[in-house]
Amino acid sequence: MRKSLIAGNWKMNKTPYQAQMLARQIDSIQLDDAVEALICVPAIDLQAVNEVLDDSQLHLGAQNMYYEDHGAFTGEISASMLKDLQVEYVILGHSERRGIFGETDEMIQKKVEAALKAGIRPILCVGETLEEREAGKQEEKVQGQLLSALQGLSPKDLESLVIAYEPIWAIGTGKSASEEDAQEMANFIRQQVSSMLSKAAGDAVRILYGGSVKPENIKAIMEQEDIDGALVGGASLEAASFISLVNYRID
Repeated sequence: MRKSLIAGNWKMNKTPYQAQMLARQIDSIQLDDAVEALICVPAIDLQAVNEVLDDSQLHLGAQNMYYEDHGAFTGEISASMLKDLQVEYVILGHSERRGIFGETDEMIQKKVEAALKAGIRPILCVGETLEEREAGKQEEKVQGQLLSALQGLSPKDLESLVIAYEPIWAIGTGKSASEEDAQEMANFIRQQVSSMLSKAAGDAVRILYGGSVKPENIKAIMEQEDIDGALVGGASLEAASFISLVNYRID
C-alpha cells in the first residue's frame, strides 16, 4: 500500500524567522496520520526549521542539491550537508531549475544518484510545456526525462524515489490539468517505471501531481488511482491551507 505524501514547496519564500513560525503553526495542528506531510524549505531556512521539528509529524525537505559532495562549487549545497540537518527529502529537476537555471537531464540524473547514495529521498520532477502538450509530445518529453534520471538505478532504489508530474503550464498560473489528464500521465509514468525496472517497482513508486494544487481540488486529484500525493507551491505558504491539504481525507 502506497502512503500518500503531501509535499509543500516553499520556493524562494520565508526568512528563517518566518519559516520557524510557519513550521510551528503547521505542526501545532493534528495532522492526518494516514498521510505523510513534508515541507521543502529554502536552504537558508533548513537549520531554523530543523530546530523546531524535533519529534514532529512533519518531514523536512530541501529544494535542490549538487551532485558532488564537496569542492569548489560556489553557492551549492551537498547531500552530506543536507543529511547533517536531518533533511529526509530533496526536490530535484523542478521545472524552474530546468527552465530558469538550465539544469540538464544529465545533471539531474547525477543528483538523483547522489541523493540516494546519501540516504535522502529524491522527489524527481518531470513534465511538459504547453507547447509540447498541444503538439501531442507530452509522453515523449516525460519518457525522455525518466529514461535519463532512472538509468543505473535498481528496483530497490525505487523504494526511496518519489516522482512528481508537474505540467509546466499549470505551475503558478492558476490553471490545473484536469484530474483525467493528471491520472493519464501518472499511469504512463508508472508503466514506464515498470518497463525500465520491474512491475514491482512500478507498483511501488509514489507519484505526485504538482500544478496549482489547492484545498478546493485536492480531493478530486487524490481520488485518481495512480496519484499518491501532491507537490504544492503557493498553497503551502499558509498554515491553514496546507493543513487542509494534508487532512483532505477528513476535511
